[in-house]
Amino acid sequence: MLFLGITFQVVKAQSPVDTLPKVHSIKRATNLSTFLPGAGQVYNHKAWKVPIIYAGFGITGYLIHFNNVNYKKYNSALIYRLDGDSTTNDSYSQYSEANLRTLSDYYHRNRDFSIIITGIIYVLNIIDAHVDAHLFTFNVDDNLSLEVMPTLLNDSFNNHASNVPGINFNLKF
Repeated sequence: MLFLGITFQVVKAQSPVDTLPKVHSIKRATNLSTFLPGAGQVYNHKAWKVPIIYAGFGITGYLIHFNNVNYKKYNSALIYRLDGDSTTNDSYSQYSEANLRTLSDYYHRNRDFSIIITGIIYVLNIIDAHVDAHLFTFNVDDNLSLEVMPTLLNDSFNNHASNVPGINFNLKF
């Protein structure tokens, strides 16, 4: 029979970084990212995230533009087709009215979806800055460790005392 023994050893080691007062405003990081996306990440010393944020904005901005141009193109062709005036001529005679309506709806839906994704990227930028500001003073030095060791545990549940093998977890921080 194998028992699981869990012990936690709390050792708080002082490092030179712990002795310095850390003044880091969560509100400031959140507000910076709200008013200028990526500024909160720079304030949290995570500037490597800024190109990722702006790449997301650039990609979704391109998709918004691409889908909007195609939506306007097919929608205006559909309007010309349905206006009832025989003198107006659209340049998409190879498409039927149903095809033009389908293409117009497709690009309209994709444009709106791209706008929603841009909003999600913006909100995630703010959430990321806020969470990183909360974790700014979190200690992640080398003194944080988990040791897993085999051990012998005293089996006092039965009437006879014996040692049984077990696993011991030591968490040091």
